[in-house]
Amino acid sequence: MSNKVPISDLPALLLPAFVDTLIMVGIVMTIVVLVGVPLGATLHNLAPGGLFENPALHTPVSWIVSVGRSLPFLILMASIMPFTRWITGTNIGIPAAVVPMSLAGIAFFTRIVENSLRSVPPSVVAVARASGGSTAQIVWTAQLSEAVPSIIGGLTINTIAMIEYSAIAGTIGAGGIGYVAVTYGYQRFDHTVMIATIVILVATVAVVQLIGDALVRFTTPHSRAKNSRARVAA
Repeated sequence: MSNKVPISDLPALLLPAFVDTLIMVGIVMTIVVLVGVPLGATLHNLAPGGLFENPALHTPVSWIVSVGRSLPFLILMASIMPFTRWITGTNIGIPAAVVPMSLAGIAFFTRIVENSLRSVPPSVVAVARASGGSTAQIVWTAQLSEAVPSIIGGLTINTIAMIEYSAIAGTIGAGGIGYVAVTYGYQRFDHTVMIATIVILVATVAVVQLIGDALVRFTTPHSRAKNSRARVAA
């Protein structure tokens, strides 16, 4: 008797898995943004020439971020299983995937934010300082606001990476499309399920990229000016 999934049963199998993937990635990216933005801004301003430069603190923090960024996700996921279990009480399911995915995503996004802030012209920060803005105001209004298009572009890349990581997390029973691909596609040699999961992942990544590109264009200064002129002309 064949253990392959009938085509008619694919929607019932894949739809809940796709929802689990969206939940997993959504939780992770929320954590990544909430931690990565302030951490990236802090790391940038601890560096020489920053608003509160402190090389003695910048070096170890930068090193920790680099280690988290450089580890392959599968190795990171396996190496912190005791920590994941201590935090979540389990090594399977969405909670077990969120911990390593968040750590990897935070390290990645922190670097993206830091590099985006480096592209902000020093004159912008100088004007904000001359205007008497506080450190927090300068970081928010002069640095982060100017780097928004670059940060959104990086966030798009990071989100796509987390979708890929969620598929890898399926190997530990985290649920989602990755789990279906491994359990029903790979282990049962069901090519129909494998192809279906690949199509879903490719389509999801394409949609995320399109949305990210549109947001980058919308938040780019010359695009905003062009849209404003078009509204005025109308």
